[in-house]
Amino acid sequence: MFGQQFQGKRVWLSGHTGFKGSWLATWLIQLGASVHGFALEAEPVSLFRQLRLDAHLDHQVGDVRDGQLVVKSIAEAQPDFVFHLAAQPLVRTSYQSPVETYATNVMGTVHVLDALRFLDRPCSAVIVTTDKCYENREWLHSYREEDPLGGHDPYSSSKGAAEIAVAAFRRSFFPDSGPVAVGSVRAGNVIGGGDWAVDRIVPDCMRALLRQEPIQVRNRHATRPWQHVLEPLSGYLWLAAQMAQQPGSSRLRSAFNFGPALQSNRCVADLVTELLKHWPGSWVDHSDPNAPHEAQLLNLATDKAYHLLGWEPVWDFQSTIAETVKWYRAPENEAHQTTLQQLDDYTRAASIKALPWSADGR
Repeated sequence: MFGQQFQGKRVWLSGHTGFKGSWLATWLIQLGASVHGFALEAEPVSLFRQLRLDAHLDHQVGDVRDGQLVVKSIAEAQPDFVFHLAAQPLVRTSYQSPVETYATNVMGTVHVLDALRFLDRPCSAVIVTTDKCYENREWLHSYREEDPLGGHDPYSSSKGAAEIAVAAFRRSFFPDSGPVAVGSVRAGNVIGGGDWAVDRIVPDCMRALLRQEPIQVRNRHATRPWQHVLEPLSGYLWLAAQMAQQPGSSRLRSAFNFGPALQSNRCVADLVTELLKHWPGSWVDHSDPNAPHEAQLLNLATDKAYHLLGWEPVWDFQSTIAETVKWYRAPENEAHQTTLQQLDDYTRAASIKALPWSADGR
């Protein structure tokens, strides 16, 4: 897969103790990469601990707000690839801790970009932001990469600011003729097994169902582009591989959306209803008129990823929900086996579709 670009290569991965980071670290290890992880210590209940990933990679505890430490870590790793995922990822938390959110999401990204300036060897770097980096006007049509950046809340605007920093560093320090290629990626609402974060709908559902309690839904009408975690990760990996294969391509050294098919843009009530088909239970409307503002409509256009990378989603909405619930309902001591099985199922489905990054899409 991915043109065997990661076999035997060094990868610096920030945020490897988080939900998406743990899935990406697992995939990179399966691809034969040597992974150097840089992140805060894992939460007591986390996918990182369930998968015992500290035994399978170079695990460094560090904070991206510490610029000197980031520079030192990347310099010592001498990576062939960089994936920057470390972030304060929650909208509601950003209202409680706005300074920490900006420090992590903006300056943390700047520290990674600054560290890349000192590399004098080929390196493909993928900076991960979010679909919420766009100035959300609550319109029905999907956002494209060239649409204005912004954000109502500290989280969304911090990610918009991070995207502006990426573009400025790219133009200022990373010319197409240089060894370091930098792309940024904006994913939809990612779900999947092993997410235990507070104030995310799927983990909240899982905790309620495990306790045999009704699911409390606070924003049932909000529409989001739901996608399994492996969908954007396949895009991140393929973009990095393509930047390595096509050095000097300005079209690849840019921003990309990785979102689901249009049919997966569903409201929260639809998500919960579909989820309860696989794990019987109930839900109640727990909306709060005084809750902090959260966007109601948000869709992503992925034409650019399709035309330049040949990337497209693999699993539809129903499959995404089914696979997510399947992971949580599996025995806890089989978390690693279940994760690898889903990774295998996903890549096999991609091969059947003959996607360019898959083994059968060469």
